[in-house]
Amino acid sequence: MAGWGRRRTAPAYDGQFDSSEISNYLSGMIPIGLVLEPPAPDVPNAVDDLVARARWAAGTGLASLWLGQGYGLDALTALALLGREIPETALGTAVTIIPGRHPIALSSQARTTQAATGGRLRLGLGSGHRASVEQRYGLPFDRPALRLREYLAALLPLLREGAADVRGETVTAVTGGVDARVAGAAPPPVLVAALGPAMLRVAGEVADGTVTWLAGARTVGEYIVPAITDAAAGRAAPEVAVGLPVCVTDHPDEVRERAAGALALFDSIPSYRAVLDREGVVTAAEVAIIGDERQVERELGRLAAAGATHLLANLQIAGAAERARTVELLGALSQPRAANPHR
Repeated sequence: MAGWGRRRTAPAYDGQFDSSEISNYLSGMIPIGLVLEPPAPDVPNAVDDLVARARWAAGTGLASLWLGQGYGLDALTALALLGREIPETALGTAVTIIPGRHPIALSSQARTTQAATGGRLRLGLGSGHRASVEQRYGLPFDRPALRLREYLAALLPLLREGAADVRGETVTAVTGGVDARVAGAAPPPVLVAALGPAMLRVAGEVADGTVTWLAGARTVGEYIVPAITDAAAGRAAPEVAVGLPVCVTDHPDEVRERAAGALALFDSIPSYRAVLDREGVVTAAEVAIIGDERQVERELGRLAAAGATHLLANLQIAGAAERARTVELLGALSQPRAANPHR
């Protein structure tokens, strides 16, 4: 697929990486993407602002651009627009929350976006967490792994064949002979947010991979990659898109303090708390990648060598000048060694 670069199989993670191994992984071989922040509420036009920032980011050489689904700008609609404005760069959702979106409705929107982007979409899906699903949507959050499996049982045939006939415990989706295909829309790869063993099992057995948030190199290498790879036995190797806050700075202590406040809510959400415990850290701020260019490059390399197939940088902890510096580094690291001024 255009824009996603080459993939390679990582060696078994042993917790140790030498500098040559890290450099090899980041020589344009692991796609590096950026999660675009939602437009500020005071910009004149949210879509115009997003397009301008996306154009600049794509111009640095980044392999992919991603959007999360909030309560304002619709991620898939925005990606369809970006796909018409920005050629070649791959696009993805990280993530679209599935509660409140019926599989038939989501498949229509995803396939329309896939056609609009010329086949450059990666569809990242998330189940949300209990507070957001129950309090904001008024929907049940029990048995999340079963809900995800049944949702995918409906969504994947819709994406691939334009039809569904699912009558499950938590999902009903029946097209009844109506052809729901969209011309020009090849089935997009589907990645699901998965951190616990049950969700990783669904991701490996049914989807094309996973997209994670706040999982460090230790967790990726010792837990996530082995678990999803085992679950995907007999299928294509699963993708592991690893998302973390990233900031290139000469003032790491200041940024770390800022990160502690910005990421504090994740410290107590059970699914993230379990991941932080696996990583051996107390707070989410401790897994953020913060430092100068060489330090950030090394930490990204640790993730790649641990088995990440895509690296997704989130800039929410960075100031304005730091954001520009960070994106420029990430774009440079996305290029082959000869074209990379940071080598």
